Amino acid sequence: MRTSNPVLTRLGQAAARERVAGSGYPAAGGYAAPPTVRTMTVDDVVVRTVAMLAIIGVVGAATWAVVPVELSLAAAVVGSVPGLILGLVIAFSRITNPFVIGAYAVAEGVFMGAWSQLFESRYPGIVLQAVGGTFGVFFVMAALYKVRAIRATPRFVRGVIAAMIGCAALMLVNLVLWFFHIDSGLRSGGPLAIGFSLVCIVVASLSFVLSFAEVEQAVRYGMPERYAWYVSFGIVLSLVWLYLEILRLLGYLRE
Repeated sequence: MRTSNPVLTRLGQAAARERVAGSGYPAAGGYAAPPTVRTMTVDDVVVRTVAMLAIIGVVGAATWAVVPVELSLAAAVVGSVPGLILGLVIAFSRITNPFVIGAYAVAEGVFMGAWSQLFESRYPGIVLQAVGGTFGVFFVMAALYKVRAIRATPRFVRGVIAAMIGCAALMLVNLVLWFFHIDSGLRSGGPLAIGFSLVCIVVASLSFVLSFAEVEQAVRYGMPERYAWYVSFGIVLSLVWLYLEILRLLGYLRE
């Protein structure tokens, strides 16, 4: 797949620097040796993604079992703060350290377990529906990308990134207004809230295409094996976002 996405193009430049650094000779002289570290594969991404989901699942189940329902909201807040901080640090610093990413998964597990418990106590059976919907959307997007029904063209990438930034900005504004006891309607369960959740679900679904393209390009450029952690983080981040929005939407519809 040919793309001029600057983010993905930099993967090739980073991979070249890795190879030159390990060779001991300048690249211009033509003496660059093969990489001294193993390059990442699609299997590496799959294994790490499953590992992160397993951590989130185990920690989430433990949180659900230990924390009383009346304290689930407080536990969700406790897990969301470090999860948000670590998520931003990993995303903007492009961290590939498995311990940092593992810590993010633990924090998300606490948040997801408590938040899911809160919804399940109000709407029995909703968590299983949300989980099924989340993975259903993921596999549909993977199939569409596999057959090239959706391509990560430069225009598509710019559009999805702009939509993600827009959704994040609206959620931030809504949070600030909530602190001042102002209801914007984005999360109140009305038609506006339903429409916003639907938009977020679409954008979160399309973000998988960016992750799939990044995996493909990283493998092609010969990125080091550790980079699989960062790509897996992006996939899990989209899965978490998609799950939360589906959970909210189902809650609105139950109302």
